[in-house]
Amino acid sequence: MAKTAPEGLITALDIGSSKVSAVIAQRGDGGELVVLGTGQRESKGVKRGYIADMAATEVAVREAVEQAERIAGVAIEDVWVAFSAGGLVSDIVKLEVDLGGHRVEQGDIDDLLKAARNALDPAGRMVLHAQPTRYTLDGLTGVRKPLGLHADRLGVEIHVVATEGSPVRNLDLCVRSAHLDVKSIVAAPVATGLAVLSEEERELGVALVEIGAGVTNVSVYLNGVLTGLASIAMGAADVTDDIASAFGTRRAQAERMKCFHGSANMSPRDNHDMIDVAPMSNDEDAEGTRITKAQLIAVIRLRLDRLMQEVQRELTKLNFADPVGRQIVLTGGGAELKGIADYAQQALGRTVRLGRPRGLTALPEAHSGPAFATLAGLAMFAAADPVDLRAFEPTHQLVVRPSTGAVFKRLLAAFKSNY
Repeated sequence: MAKTAPEGLITALDIGSSKVSAVIAQRGDGGELVVLGTGQRESKGVKRGYIADMAATEVAVREAVEQAERIAGVAIEDVWVAFSAGGLVSDIVKLEVDLGGHRVEQGDIDDLLKAARNALDPAGRMVLHAQPTRYTLDGLTGVRKPLGLHADRLGVEIHVVATEGSPVRNLDLCVRSAHLDVKSIVAAPVATGLAVLSEEERELGVALVEIGAGVTNVSVYLNGVLTGLASIAMGAADVTDDIASAFGTRRAQAERMKCFHGSANMSPRDNHDMIDVAPMSNDEDAEGTRITKAQLIAVIRLRLDRLMQEVQRELTKLNFADPVGRQIVLTGGGAELKGIADYAQQALGRTVRLGRPRGLTALPEAHSGPAFATLAGLAMFAAADPVDLRAFEPTHQLVVRPSTGAVFKRLLAAFKSNY
Protein backbone atom coordinates (compact mmCIF):
# COMPACT_ATOMS: atom_id res chain seq x y z
CA MET A 1 0.00 0.00 0.00
CA ALA A 2 1.36 3.42 -0.99
CA LYS A 3 2.26 5.72 1.87
CA THR A 4 1.05 9.31 2.15
CA ALA A 5 2.94 11.78 -0.02
CA PRO A 6 5.71 13.62 1.87
CA GLU A 7 6.01 17.40 1.90
CA GLY A 8 7.41 19.02 -1.23
CA LEU A 9 6.40 16.27 -3.63
CA ILE A 10 5.63 17.34 -7.22
CA THR A 11 3.47 15.42 -9.69
CA ALA A 12 3.38 16.55 -13.32
CA LEU A 13 0.81 15.30 -15.81
CA ASP A 14 1.01 15.69 -19.59
CA ILE A 15 -2.18 14.74 -21.44
CA GLY A 16 -1.28 14.53 -25.11
CA SER A 17 -2.91 13.26 -28.28
CA SER A 18 -0.90 10.02 -28.31
CA LYS A 19 0.03 9.40 -24.68
CA VAL A 20 -0.75 10.42 -21.12
CA SER A 21 2.39 10.57 -19.00
CA ALA A 22 3.05 11.38 -15.35
CA VAL A 23 6.13 11.96 -13.24
CA ILE A 24 6.52 12.21 -9.46
CA ALA A 25 9.58 14.14 -8.28
CA GLN A 26 11.00 15.66 -5.13
CA ARG A 27 13.72 18.15 -4.23
CA GLY A 28 16.95 16.43 -3.18
CA ASP A 29 19.24 17.55 -0.36
CA GLY A 30 21.38 19.43 -2.88
CA GLY A 31 18.42 21.24 -4.40
CA GLU A 32 18.21 18.97 -7.45
CA LEU A 33 14.87 17.61 -8.65
CA VAL A 34 14.89 13.82 -8.24
CA VAL A 35 12.44 11.59 -10.13
CA LEU A 36 10.74 9.03 -7.86
CA GLY A 37 8.35 7.44 -10.33
CA THR A 38 6.92 7.73 -13.85
CA GLY A 39 3.85 6.39 -15.62
CA GLN A 40 2.53 6.30 -19.16
CA ARG A 41 -0.63 5.15 -20.93
CA GLU A 42 -1.92 5.41 -24.48
CA SER A 43 -4.17 8.41 -25.00
CA LYS A 44 -7.44 7.54 -26.75
CA GLY A 45 -9.68 10.47 -25.85
CA VAL A 46 -7.62 13.47 -27.00
CA LYS A 47 -7.74 14.96 -30.50
CA ARG A 48 -5.37 17.74 -31.57
CA GLY A 49 -4.68 18.45 -27.91
CA TYR A 50 -8.36 18.84 -26.99
CA ILE A 51 -10.38 16.50 -24.76
CA ALA A 52 -12.75 14.64 -27.10
CA ASP A 53 -13.71 11.67 -24.88
CA MET A 54 -13.87 12.49 -21.19
CA ALA A 55 -14.28 8.90 -19.96
CA ALA A 56 -11.42 7.45 -22.02
CA THR A 57 -9.06 10.27 -21.03
CA GLU A 58 -10.00 9.95 -17.37
CA VAL A 59 -9.10 6.25 -17.40
CA ALA A 60 -5.74 6.96 -19.03
CA VAL A 61 -4.98 9.70 -16.49
CA ARG A 62 -5.85 7.47 -13.55
CA GLU A 63 -3.76 4.56 -14.84
CA ALA A 64 -0.71 6.70 -15.68
CA VAL A 65 -0.74 8.32 -12.23
CA GLU A 66 -1.29 4.97 -10.47
CA GLN A 67 1.70 3.50 -12.30
CA ALA A 68 3.88 6.41 -11.17
CA GLU A 69 2.56 6.02 -7.61
CA ARG A 70 3.45 2.32 -7.52
CA ILE A 71 7.01 3.01 -8.65
CA ALA A 72 7.45 5.95 -6.26
CA GLY A 73 5.76 4.14 -3.37
CA VAL A 74 3.61 7.14 -2.46
CA ALA A 75 0.02 8.24 -2.97
CA ILE A 76 -0.41 11.71 -4.45
CA GLU A 77 -3.40 14.03 -4.29
CA ASP A 78 -2.65 16.95 -6.61
CA VAL A 79 -0.98 17.46 -9.99
CA TRP A 80 0.39 20.15 -12.28
CA VAL A 81 -1.14 19.74 -15.73
CA ALA A 82 0.16 20.83 -19.15
CA PHE A 83 -2.19 22.42 -21.70
CA SER A 84 -0.95 21.69 -25.22
CA ALA A 85 -3.93 22.45 -27.46
CA GLY A 86 -3.97 25.33 -29.95
CA GLY A 87 -5.27 28.84 -29.42
CA LEU A 88 -2.56 30.05 -27.05
CA VAL A 89 -1.54 33.71 -27.29
CA SER A 90 1.45 35.31 -25.59
CA ASP A 91 2.35 38.96 -25.03
CA ILE A 92 4.58 41.16 -22.90
CA VAL A 93 2.85 44.00 -21.02
CA LYS A 94 5.02 46.94 -19.87
CA LEU A 95 3.97 49.30 -17.05
CA GLU A 96 5.80 52.19 -15.36
CA VAL A 97 5.24 54.46 -12.32
CA ASP A 98 6.92 57.67 -11.09
CA LEU A 99 8.76 57.17 -7.76
CA GLY A 100 10.30 60.63 -7.46
CA GLY A 101 13.80 59.32 -6.79
CA HIS A 102 13.14 57.45 -3.53
CA ARG A 103 14.25 53.89 -2.83
CA VAL A 104 12.10 51.10 -4.19
CA GLU A 105 10.10 49.52 -1.38
CA GLN A 106 8.09 46.32 -1.42
CA GLY A 107 4.89 48.36 -1.33
CA ASP A 108 5.87 50.07 -4.59
CA ILE A 109 6.34 46.70 -6.29
CA ASP A 110 3.08 45.33 -4.89
CA ASP A 111 1.11 48.38 -6.04
CA LEU A 112 2.54 48.02 -9.53
CA LEU A 113 1.59 44.34 -9.73
CA LYS A 114 -1.88 44.96 -8.29
CA ALA A 115 -2.54 47.57 -10.98
CA ALA A 116 -1.86 44.91 -13.59
CA ARG A 117 -4.03 42.35 -11.83
CA ASN A 118 -6.98 44.70 -11.47
CA ALA A 119 -6.93 45.55 -15.17
CA LEU A 120 -7.57 41.98 -16.33
CA ASP A 121 -11.19 41.90 -17.47
CA PRO A 122 -13.30 38.73 -16.74
CA ALA A 123 -14.58 38.21 -20.30
CA GLY A 124 -13.26 36.24 -23.25
CA ARG A 125 -9.99 34.34 -23.01
CA MET A 126 -8.69 32.67 -19.88
CA VAL A 127 -5.31 33.69 -18.50
CA LEU A 128 -2.97 30.76 -17.85
CA HIS A 129 0.02 32.89 -16.88
CA ALA A 130 0.43 36.51 -15.81
CA GLN A 131 3.98 36.63 -14.54
CA PRO A 132 6.24 39.61 -13.83
CA THR A 133 9.48 38.73 -15.61
CA ARG A 134 11.80 41.69 -15.01
CA TYR A 135 11.75 45.30 -13.88
CA THR A 136 13.04 48.58 -15.29
CA LEU A 137 14.65 51.44 -13.40
CA ASP A 138 14.68 54.80 -15.22
CA GLY A 139 14.57 52.97 -18.53
CA LEU A 140 17.28 50.43 -17.60
CA THR A 141 15.88 47.02 -18.58
CA GLY A 142 16.67 43.57 -17.22
CA VAL A 143 16.55 44.44 -13.51
CA ARG A 144 15.50 41.32 -11.60
CA LYS A 145 15.56 42.68 -8.02
CA PRO A 146 14.76 46.42 -7.80
CA LEU A 147 14.08 46.36 -4.06
CA GLY A 148 16.26 48.90 -2.23
CA LEU A 149 17.53 50.70 -5.34
CA HIS A 150 16.86 54.40 -6.03
CA ALA A 151 14.90 55.38 -9.14
CA ASP A 152 12.74 58.14 -10.57
CA ARG A 153 10.66 55.60 -12.49
CA LEU A 154 9.92 51.96 -11.74
CA GLY A 155 8.55 49.71 -14.45
CA VAL A 156 7.70 46.05 -14.86
CA GLU A 157 7.33 43.64 -17.79
CA ILE A 158 4.50 41.13 -17.40
CA HIS A 159 4.30 37.95 -19.45
CA VAL A 160 0.69 37.06 -20.25
CA VAL A 161 -0.37 33.73 -21.80
CA ALA A 162 -4.06 33.25 -22.53
CA THR A 163 -6.34 30.85 -24.38
CA GLU A 164 -9.99 29.95 -24.88
CA GLY A 165 -11.62 28.94 -21.59
CA SER A 166 -13.67 25.87 -22.54
CA PRO A 167 -10.78 23.51 -23.47
CA VAL A 168 -9.01 24.42 -20.21
CA ARG A 169 -12.14 23.77 -18.17
CA ASN A 170 -12.60 20.40 -19.91
CA LEU A 171 -9.01 19.48 -19.06
CA ASP A 172 -9.51 20.54 -15.44
CA LEU A 173 -12.75 18.57 -15.15
CA CYS A 174 -11.17 15.46 -16.66
CA VAL A 175 -8.31 15.43 -14.15
CA ARG A 176 -10.61 16.12 -11.20
CA SER A 177 -12.87 13.27 -12.36
CA ALA A 178 -9.87 11.01 -11.83
CA HIS A 179 -9.95 12.10 -8.16
CA LEU A 180 -6.96 14.42 -8.43
CA ASP A 181 -6.74 18.06 -7.40
CA VAL A 182 -5.31 20.44 -10.00
CA LYS A 183 -2.59 22.67 -8.58
CA SER A 184 -2.24 24.61 -11.83
CA ILE A 185 -2.68 24.28 -15.58
CA VAL A 186 0.46 25.35 -17.41
CA ALA A 187 0.87 26.24 -21.10
CA ALA A 188 2.96 23.43 -22.61
CA PRO A 189 5.43 25.72 -24.48
CA VAL A 190 6.24 27.52 -21.22
CA ALA A 191 7.06 24.21 -19.52
CA THR A 192 8.89 22.71 -22.50
CA GLY A 193 11.16 25.71 -22.82
CA LEU A 194 12.37 25.23 -19.25
CA ALA A 195 13.40 21.63 -19.97
CA VAL A 196 15.21 21.99 -23.30
CA LEU A 197 16.46 25.59 -23.56
CA SER A 198 19.35 27.13 -21.66
CA GLU A 199 18.93 30.50 -19.99
CA GLU A 200 21.39 32.01 -22.46
CA GLU A 201 19.44 30.66 -25.45
CA ARG A 202 16.28 32.26 -24.13
CA GLU A 203 18.14 35.56 -23.65
CA LEU A 204 19.75 35.67 -27.11
CA GLY A 205 16.67 34.47 -28.99
CA VAL A 206 15.59 31.00 -30.03
CA ALA A 207 12.58 29.29 -31.61
CA LEU A 208 11.16 26.14 -30.06
CA VAL A 209 9.24 23.80 -32.37
CA GLU A 210 7.45 21.03 -30.48
CA ILE A 211 6.10 18.36 -32.83
CA GLY A 212 3.42 16.50 -30.92
CA ALA A 213 1.14 13.78 -32.22
CA GLY A 214 -1.72 16.07 -33.20
CA VAL A 215 -0.38 19.60 -32.75
CA THR A 216 2.91 21.37 -33.50
CA ASN A 217 3.55 24.33 -31.20
CA VAL A 218 5.91 27.05 -32.38
CA SER A 219 7.21 29.46 -29.75
CA VAL A 220 9.79 32.24 -29.84
CA TYR A 221 11.91 33.30 -26.88
CA LEU A 222 13.82 36.58 -26.59
CA ASN A 223 15.35 38.45 -23.66
CA GLY A 224 14.63 35.51 -21.40
CA VAL A 225 10.87 35.21 -21.93
CA LEU A 226 8.37 33.69 -24.32
CA THR A 227 7.38 36.47 -26.73
CA GLY A 228 5.22 34.69 -29.31
CA LEU A 229 3.19 31.53 -29.78
CA ALA A 230 1.53 29.72 -32.67
CA SER A 231 -0.10 26.32 -33.07
CA ILE A 232 -0.31 24.19 -36.20
CA ALA A 233 -2.99 21.49 -36.36
CA MET A 234 -0.57 18.92 -37.76
CA GLY A 235 1.84 16.51 -36.12
CA ALA A 236 3.50 13.12 -36.02
CA ALA A 237 0.19 11.24 -36.08
CA ASP A 238 -0.50 12.73 -39.51
CA VAL A 239 2.70 11.11 -40.80
CA THR A 240 1.47 7.78 -39.42
CA ASP A 241 -1.94 8.22 -41.07
CA ASP A 242 -0.30 9.06 -44.40
CA ILE A 243 1.74 5.84 -44.26
CA ALA A 244 -1.31 3.75 -43.34
CA SER A 245 -3.34 5.27 -46.18
CA ALA A 246 -0.57 5.08 -48.80
CA PHE A 247 0.24 1.41 -48.21
CA GLY A 248 -3.13 0.06 -47.04
CA THR A 249 -2.11 -1.02 -43.56
CA ARG A 250 -3.29 -0.48 -39.99
CA ARG A 251 -2.20 2.55 -37.98
CA ALA A 252 -0.29 0.39 -35.50
CA GLN A 253 1.71 -1.17 -38.33
CA ALA A 254 2.26 2.25 -39.92
CA GLU A 255 3.58 3.62 -36.62
CA ARG A 256 5.96 0.68 -36.35
CA MET A 257 7.19 1.24 -39.90
CA LYS A 258 7.77 4.94 -39.18
CA CYS A 259 9.70 4.26 -35.97
CA PHE A 260 11.85 1.35 -37.17
CA HIS A 261 12.36 2.13 -40.86
CA GLY A 262 11.34 5.75 -41.31
CA SER A 263 13.66 8.70 -41.83
CA ALA A 264 13.49 12.31 -42.90
CA ASN A 265 16.43 11.82 -45.26
CA MET A 266 16.96 9.43 -48.16
CA SER A 267 20.09 7.58 -49.35
CA PRO A 268 20.74 5.52 -52.53
CA ARG A 269 20.59 2.32 -50.50
CA ASP A 270 16.96 3.03 -49.56
CA ASN A 271 15.93 2.11 -53.12
CA HIS A 272 17.04 -1.48 -52.46
CA ASP A 273 16.08 -2.10 -48.82
CA MET A 274 12.68 -3.81 -48.66
CA ILE A 275 9.98 -3.56 -45.97
CA ASP A 276 7.12 -6.02 -45.42
CA VAL A 277 3.74 -4.34 -45.02
CA ALA A 278 0.97 -6.21 -43.21
CA PRO A 279 -2.50 -5.99 -44.82
CA MET A 280 -5.33 -3.92 -43.35
CA SER A 281 -7.52 -7.02 -42.97
CA ASN A 282 -6.98 -9.78 -40.43
CA ASP A 283 -8.23 -12.30 -42.98
CA GLU A 284 -5.79 -15.20 -43.29
CA ASP A 285 -6.14 -15.08 -47.07
CA ALA A 286 -5.19 -11.41 -47.23
CA GLU A 287 -1.69 -10.92 -48.51
CA GLY A 288 0.69 -8.20 -47.47
CA THR A 289 2.90 -6.22 -49.80
CA ARG A 290 6.55 -5.25 -49.94
CA ILE A 291 7.78 -1.73 -50.48
CA THR A 292 11.19 -0.12 -50.66
CA LYS A 293 12.43 2.04 -47.84
CA ALA A 294 12.61 4.87 -50.36
CA GLN A 295 8.84 4.63 -50.92
CA LEU A 296 8.22 4.92 -47.19
CA ILE A 297 10.54 7.91 -46.82
CA ALA A 298 8.91 9.63 -49.80
CA VAL A 299 5.53 9.54 -48.03
CA ILE A 300 7.09 10.83 -44.80
CA ARG A 301 8.84 13.65 -46.65
CA LEU A 302 5.63 14.84 -48.30
CA ARG A 303 4.04 15.45 -44.91
CA LEU A 304 7.21 16.96 -43.43
CA ASP A 305 7.45 19.36 -46.36
CA ARG A 306 3.95 20.64 -45.60
CA LEU A 307 4.68 20.88 -41.89
CA MET A 308 7.93 22.81 -42.37
CA GLN A 309 6.21 25.23 -44.73
CA GLU A 310 3.68 25.96 -41.98
CA VAL A 311 6.45 26.30 -39.39
CA GLN A 312 8.31 28.76 -41.62
CA ARG A 313 5.13 30.76 -42.15
CA GLU A 314 4.47 31.00 -38.40
CA LEU A 315 8.08 31.95 -37.64
CA THR A 316 7.76 34.81 -40.12
CA LYS A 317 4.56 35.99 -38.43
CA LEU A 318 6.34 35.85 -35.07
CA ASN A 319 9.13 38.10 -36.45
CA PHE A 320 11.76 35.41 -36.11
CA ALA A 321 13.55 36.69 -39.20
CA ASP A 322 17.19 37.25 -38.27
CA PRO A 323 19.14 34.00 -38.84
CA VAL A 324 22.35 35.19 -37.17
CA GLY A 325 22.85 33.41 -33.84
CA ARG A 326 19.19 32.43 -33.55
CA GLN A 327 18.68 28.73 -33.83
CA ILE A 328 15.67 26.42 -33.78
CA VAL A 329 15.23 23.65 -31.25
CA LEU A 330 13.09 20.66 -32.26
CA THR A 331 11.39 18.64 -29.55
CA GLY A 332 8.26 16.55 -28.97
CA GLY A 333 7.58 12.98 -30.07
CA GLY A 334 7.83 13.89 -33.75
CA ALA A 335 11.42 15.04 -33.18
CA GLU A 336 12.43 11.41 -32.55
CA LEU A 337 12.16 10.62 -36.28
CA LYS A 338 15.56 9.68 -37.64
CA GLY A 339 17.37 12.52 -39.42
CA ILE A 340 14.72 15.16 -38.76
CA ALA A 341 17.16 17.75 -37.38
CA ASP A 342 19.29 17.68 -40.55
CA TYR A 343 16.15 17.78 -42.68
CA ALA A 344 14.70 20.75 -40.76
CA GLN A 345 18.00 22.61 -40.99
CA GLN A 346 17.87 22.40 -44.79
CA ALA A 347 14.15 23.13 -45.00
CA LEU A 348 14.22 26.15 -42.65
CA GLY A 349 17.69 27.45 -43.50
CA ARG A 350 18.74 27.72 -39.86
CA THR A 351 20.81 25.88 -37.30
CA VAL A 352 18.63 23.17 -35.76
CA ARG A 353 19.26 20.92 -32.78
CA LEU A 354 17.16 18.35 -30.92
CA GLY A 355 15.84 19.34 -27.51
CA ARG A 356 15.94 16.60 -24.87
CA PRO A 357 14.76 17.13 -21.29
CA ARG A 358 17.42 18.07 -18.77
CA GLY A 359 17.45 19.29 -15.21
CA LEU A 360 15.94 16.16 -13.60
CA THR A 361 17.94 13.52 -11.74
CA ALA A 362 17.16 9.79 -12.09
CA LEU A 363 14.88 10.30 -15.10
CA PRO A 364 14.43 6.84 -16.69
CA GLU A 365 16.04 6.31 -20.10
CA ALA A 366 12.63 5.60 -21.62
CA HIS A 367 11.46 9.07 -20.56
CA SER A 368 14.59 11.02 -21.48
CA GLY A 369 13.79 11.67 -25.17
CA PRO A 370 12.20 14.71 -26.84
CA ALA A 371 8.72 13.19 -26.44
CA PHE A 372 8.89 13.81 -22.68
CA ALA A 373 10.27 17.36 -22.73
CA THR A 374 6.96 18.93 -21.70
CA LEU A 375 6.55 16.52 -18.77
CA ALA A 376 10.04 17.25 -17.45
CA GLY A 377 9.60 20.99 -17.93
CA LEU A 378 6.29 20.90 -16.09
CA ALA A 379 7.98 19.37 -13.04
CA MET A 380 10.70 22.05 -13.21
CA PHE A 381 8.06 24.80 -13.51
CA ALA A 382 6.25 23.43 -10.46
CA ALA A 383 9.49 23.30 -8.47
CA ALA A 384 10.28 26.92 -9.36
CA ASP A 385 6.69 27.99 -8.53
CA PRO A 386 7.10 31.43 -10.18
CA VAL A 387 5.18 34.50 -9.05
CA ASP A 388 1.85 34.88 -10.83
CA LEU A 389 -0.38 37.96 -10.61
CA ARG A 390 -3.40 35.73 -10.12
CA ALA A 391 -2.00 34.77 -6.69
CA PHE A 392 -2.95 38.23 -5.45
CA GLU A 393 -6.59 37.14 -5.57
CA PRO A 394 -6.69 33.33 -5.86
CA THR A 395 -10.47 33.04 -5.61
CA HIS A 396 -10.99 35.10 -8.77
CA GLN A 397 -10.37 33.41 -12.09
CA LEU A 398 -8.73 35.93 -14.37
CA VAL A 399 -9.60 36.14 -18.03
CA VAL A 400 -9.05 38.71 -20.75
CA ARG A 401 -10.70 39.63 -24.01
CA PRO A 402 -9.65 37.87 -27.24
CA SER A 403 -7.73 40.95 -28.44
CA THR A 404 -4.34 41.02 -26.76
CA GLY A 405 -3.97 44.66 -27.83
CA ALA A 406 -6.96 45.44 -25.65
CA VAL A 407 -5.15 43.85 -22.71
CA PHE A 408 -2.37 46.40 -23.04
CA LYS A 409 -4.80 49.33 -23.23
CA ARG A 410 -6.71 48.24 -20.12
CA LEU A 411 -3.51 47.65 -18.16
CA LEU A 412 -2.22 51.11 -19.04
CA ALA A 413 -5.57 52.74 -18.32
CA ALA A 414 -5.72 51.08 -14.90
CA PHE A 415 -2.16 52.14 -14.22
CA LYS A 416 -2.91 55.81 -15.02
CA SER A 417 -6.06 55.80 -12.90
CA ASN A 418 -4.17 54.38 -9.89
CA TYR A 419 -1.35 56.86 -10.12
